[in-house]
Amino acid sequence: MKRTHFVVLALSIALAVGCKANAEDHAPLKLVATIPLPGLHDGDFDHFAPDVDGHRLFLTGEENEKVLVLDTSTNQLIHTIDDVKAPHAILFRKDLKKLFVVAGDASAVQVYDSDSYKLLEEIKVAIDADSIAYDPATHYLYVVNGGREAHTPYSLISVIDTDKSKKLRDIKIDNDHVEAIVPEKSGPRMFCNVTGKSAVAVVNRKTSAILATWPLPAGDTANVAMAFDEPDHRLFVVTRKPGKLIVLNSDNGKVVTSLPAVGMVDDMSYDAKHKRLYLAGDGALDVFEQKDADHYALLAKVPGAFRAKTGTLVPELNRYYLAVPHHENQEAEVRVYEVQP
Repeated sequence: MKRTHFVVLALSIALAVGCKANAEDHAPLKLVATIPLPGLHDGDFDHFAPDVDGHRLFLTGEENEKVLVLDTSTNQLIHTIDDVKAPHAILFRKDLKKLFVVAGDASAVQVYDSDSYKLLEEIKVAIDADSIAYDPATHYLYVVNGGREAHTPYSLISVIDTDKSKKLRDIKIDNDHVEAIVPEKSGPRMFCNVTGKSAVAVVNRKTSAILATWPLPAGDTANVAMAFDEPDHRLFVVTRKPGKLIVLNSDNGKVVTSLPAVGMVDDMSYDAKHKRLYLAGDGALDVFEQKDADHYALLAKVPGAFRAKTGTLVPELNRYYLAVPHHENQEAEVRVYEVQP
């Protein structure tokens, strides 16, 4: 080979390496730690909840019937609450030093002391309790329950006063499959994914009235995850069939835009600081950039793992956490990413 060919080849290799390094340097998420979760069998995780000041992160191991407590300073597993029947969502009340764990198969919201991790009491709801939303102004917790597992044609959103650990009332949704719920801060509305109808319901939290039902575009079904950019009046919904990110105007339910996305998304986080959306799905973590309220683009597709569809952004720590379940040779773990500017 001639010398000029060696020079060209060397320059090409250097350019390729440089481009790869540059792409990695500008990736929106940088893997900085991995937290092993030994002793878990196959099975999904469901949701996280942070204790920022206490340097803890709580993770529900739904099919392992455990709540895992992680130390965010040392990136280690520090405690496990066992024998929780299908734990789904979780709320941490710092002022009360309590954890409110939605135990779907126990048909209850179980209340634990967040220091000793002892079970204090239960608040009974219907079977298959799952998603939650919390209103910090009233201290009310909204819990989706009932429906398919309860063999009823409707679902319930139970309103729980977390100050008194008491259920106040139920909001009835006329469909047996309801998923994520998101409240607005500036008013009494709450949005919920009526998955069985491929629609979004708008609920008045104070009166329990259904204000509107917004159908998703034809063919877009299995809407599970939801997030909200309230200042820009944008509601984000992700469908699984097909995998798609749909952006709605939160004032009227009109579709602003939609983009293909990873499949089986269960958790979505909106990053208000960096104007991004993080979608945890099967095999990948999609990061979308919000160019403005009407325009969005896929910024990166971060390699994930089998059914690694549980993730959360903790803005105070500038960290994103992704739960990876045990599967074949893949041990269960939590991947810790640093959010890059």
